[in-house]
Amino acid sequence: MKAMTSKAVQQDQTTVFIIDDDAGLREALSGLFRSVGMQVETFGTTKDFLQIKRPDAPSCLLLDVRLPGMSGLDFQSELNKQGIGIPIVFMTGHPDVPMGVQAIKAGAMEFLCKPFRDQDLLDAVGKAIERDRELRQSEAVVSKLRDGFAQLTPREKEVMSHVVAGLMNKQIAAKLGVSDITVKVHRGSVMRKMGARSLAELVRMSDALAAPQRHH
Repeated sequence: MKAMTSKAVQQDQTTVFIIDDDAGLREALSGLFRSVGMQVETFGTTKDFLQIKRPDAPSCLLLDVRLPGMSGLDFQSELNKQGIGIPIVFMTGHPDVPMGVQAIKAGAMEFLCKPFRDQDLLDAVGKAIERDRELRQSEAVVSKLRDGFAQLTPREKEVMSHVVAGLMNKQIAAKLGVSDITVKVHRGSVMRKMGARSLAELVRMSDALAAPQRHH
């Protein structure tokens, strides 16, 4: 992967958040990322990071594994519990394969061992930010779907749940105690309000609406 250019990064104000208790390393890493146009915010502890309001733009977290107090892995677990889905790139001065596997399984983008090459770090962070950008785009689509779903009447939502479950109009009519034509009218309204052009598309929309939301 090519190093990210200043122009590409500045388009959406991407930010790298660095948590490491080594002030010298924080400064060095800040200089590296700023040299390619990224915005950087650094923290000595996880508590400091949680106290800020993060910008609503693609970002990633560069996190040291060994920190005073809560470890990097424990902090990753806490973020997951809170539904905070910022992509994480771990760095450690003490290579530990089981620890690395644990971090990746919990959703980390990369597990880098110090000392690492600047380009390897830039590549890992670039991938993490691109991942966050893709997730944000998907979430924007889901947000639009939620707006459409909110316009449905209670009966239309009921009909939609049966439609995406694979029931035919006659089966839905029997379940709801209404006529086939009534179901057909509700079904057409659901398709129109949701912007679905086919049953398959409506099913995908329903799946997207049911997926857990992350927080930024």
